[in-house]
This record gives sequence, C-alpha cells and structure tokens, in this order.
Amino acid sequence: MRGSILAICLLFCLSSSFAQHSDESKNLKQLSIYQDSLKSLGKKFVNNPDDMERKAANYTFIRTLVSALKVPHSFNFPFDSVKSISTLNSPDNRFRILSWHVMNQDGSYRFYGTVQMNTGNNLLMYPLEDYSPMLKNPEDSVTDNRKWFGAQYYKIIRVAAATPYYVLLGWKGNNVKSTKKVIEVLSFDKEDKPNLGMPVFNGSRKRVVFEYTRQASMLLRYVPEQNLIVFDHLAPPDDKMKDHPETFGPDLSYDGYKLKNGRWEFVENLDMRNIPETRDAEYIDPKAQAIIDRNGAPAPVKKPAGTKRKN
Repeated sequence: MRGSILAICLLFCLSSSFAQHSDESKNLKQLSIYQDSLKSLGKKFVNNPDDMERKAANYTFIRTLVSALKVPHSFNFPFDSVKSISTLNSPDNRFRILSWHVMNQDGSYRFYGTVQMNTGNNLLMYPLEDYSPMLKNPEDSVTDNRKWFGAQYYKIIRVAAATPYYVLLGWKGNNVKSTKKVIEVLSFDKEDKPNLGMPVFNGSRKRVVFEYTRQASMLLRYVPEQNLIVFDHLAPPDDKMKDHPETFGPDLSYDGYKLKNGRWEFVENLDMRNIPETRDAEYIDPKAQAIIDRNGAPAPVKKPAGTKRKN
C-alpha cells in the first residue's frame, strides 16, 4: 500500500513538473513572438520619416506591449532585442520601468512608459502618461503616474532611507534648440502606487532638470563607490545669454549631488581625478536607435569650447 501511495505521489510530482515546464515553454515562445513584433514596430516609430506613420506604429506598439506583459511571468523576460526602448530593473528587483520616446514633426518629443511590479504570475503595472507640457514648475511638483514628467531612463538608484525611494536618471530631449536631462525621484505609497517627485535635494527641489543646447552632450551619471551623482556644470556662452538655457553647454567643470542621511547635498567643483573611470552608460539622443549602451561602455563626452566657471 505504501509503495502504491509513493508511486502515485511521484507520478503526480512528475506530472506537475512537466506541466509547469510546458507552461513556461509556451509563455517563453509567446513572449518571443511578441518581442519580434515590438522590435519591428520600434524601428518604425524611431526611423520612419512620416510623422503619422511613427505615431501609428507607436500606438500599435503600446497595445502589443500590454499584451506581452499580460503573459504570466513576463517580468523576467528582458525584451533585450527591442532597441527602441529602455528596460531597467530596480536594484532590489521590486519593479522595472520600460520607457521610450517618439519624435514629433516639430522636433519635440513625447514620452511613453510603464512601471511593472514584480508580482509573478499576475500583471500589475502603472502606465506613465507624459504630462510635461502642463507642468509649469516641474522641479516643485509631486505627481503620480498620470502626470509624469516624461523621460527615457537609463539608471535606477535605490536609496535606503527611513522611507526607501529610488532615483532615476533620464534623457528628456526637448526641441530643435535644446535638450534636457532629469534626476527624477520615485517612491511608493502604502498601497504600492507610485509617486514621482520628493523634496530630497537642496532647496527642497522635488526633481532636478537640466537644459542645454542641442549641439552639446552632457554627462549625468551615478558613481556608486561615492554615493554621488556627478554632472557637467552648464554655463551660457557669455553673460548676456544667462537667461537662455537653450544656449548653455558644459564648461569643463563638474558638480554633483552627494547622498547624506537620505538626502542629496549639492557639491560644487568636483575633482574628476577622484572619480573612477568605470562609469554607467550615458544616454545620447538616439536618432537612429533609442537605446543606451547595454554593455556599459563609456560614451564619448563632447565638450564645446568654453571658459572655466568663475568662482
């Protein structure tokens, strides 16, 4: 009798294991098919010269992505061949953010994204709706996912404060004259719903926004060894242009935010000789393909000619 019971139990375990493996294979195959469609659609909304065609491809992309994320355990699927989007997992694997942009006819950008929570078999996500044109003072605003200061993110930093939160580094584009980058703050309430913006910077800024001429590139990266966010100091070409950030560019000096007791304190004139050479991938305006360098190779930082900052 005992032998029969053991045989039945063993058979049941083997059957369950086989069924689970079969389901996993089916899910993986389904996700791979979705990935191929997303890859093709992504190329269209990045490269197609026709504005309406780009937008149509993006709308189809959104519907396809939602269908893909509904597949059980989709959280573990990297979508790494879809080069038009940035897919980032939080350091604690609590969530991931998928973000991307579509260029408008006038050279401006609209951003799209979602926060997918790591819930296993069931899908829990919060769509990010770009509300940028309506945010007149973004550095002073705390919003939710429905009023997002859109960006395409390339780094997530977890801050183990009394109330844990996450810092996001992102490329924001802007228009034909200037580009923006942003240091965003993401937190979750008791119901696990996302909030964007938090007064953790000097002067109670909720987030930090940089704007500079589109002809330049800007360094904005995290140095984990020093709990430091380092960035180019942006300056006008002359004092007459100090109220025109679309003319600003790096002046060959560096500032940063240093993490102390859960807050980010501003630090001027950083000595870059003390910053490790290995660095996070930087997001460069990707006209051909919207993707950060997934291999972590340092991107070249081009500096316009300019004078050093006056102390």
